[in-house]
Amino acid sequence: MRASTRWTVAALIVVVALAVALWREVGSEDSRDGWGGGNPSAGVAREHRDADTPQALAVPRARADLSPCPPPSAGPRPEALGGVSVECAADGSRIDVGRVVAGRNVVLNLWAYWCGPCADELPAMAEYQRRMGSAVTVLTVHQDENETAALLRLAELGVRLPTLQDGRRLVAAALRVPNVMPATVVLRSDGTVTKILPRSFTSADEIAAAVNPGMGVRG
Repeated sequence: MRASTRWTVAALIVVVALAVALWREVGSEDSRDGWGGGNPSAGVAREHRDADTPQALAVPRARADLSPCPPPSAGPRPEALGGVSVECAADGSRIDVGRVVAGRNVVLNLWAYWCGPCADELPAMAEYQRRMGSAVTVLTVHQDENETAALLRLAELGVRLPTLQDGRRLVAAALRVPNVMPATVVLRSDGTVTKILPRSFTSADEIAAAVNPGMGVRG
C-alpha cells in the first residue's frame, strides 16, 4: 500500500470515529433533555426507580397521605385500557386501570413532578373533584419513574387525589395521548373516551367547562 493510500485510510478512520463520538454525545444530550425539554428520565421504560423500594417510599407515602385508588368495577370500560396494569401510589398495590375506570365518569390527569404547569394545575383538579363529589372520579397519572419525587410534590401541594404511578407511560400510550404534560383524558361511564385535552387548566371552573359536557354531568 502506498503512503498516500495509507494516509487516506487513516484520515477516513479518524472522520468515522469523530462522527460516532458526536452521534453518541447528541444522543446522550437528547436523553438528558428528555421529553418536552424537562424530563430527566425520558426513554427509561421503568415504572419506578430501583431506589423506590417499599421501605424507601414509606415516609413519602405517609407525607402525601393520598386517597386510595378506586376499587375495580364491572361496568363498561375503554377497550384501549384492557390489560393496562400500574401501581397505586397510595399503597403500592397493583391496579388494572381498565377495571378501575369501568362504569365511572373519570378525569385522568397526566403529569410529572418536574412539570411546572402540572404543579399549577393539580390544586385546581383537587378543587374540581371536591365540587363534583361522587359524580366524577379524578385520577392523576404520574408519568415519571421517580415516585418519591411525585409523592413529595403532592405533599407539598396538599393534593391528595388518587394517583397512579406510571413511569412507563402505559396509560398515555394506550389512549394515544400526545407527548405533552399536563394532559387530561375524559372517560364517560359507558366506556367511551370523549376528550383528550393536551393543555393545562388554571381553575376548577375551567376544568368543569371543558370536561363536564363530555361526561353528561353538571357542576
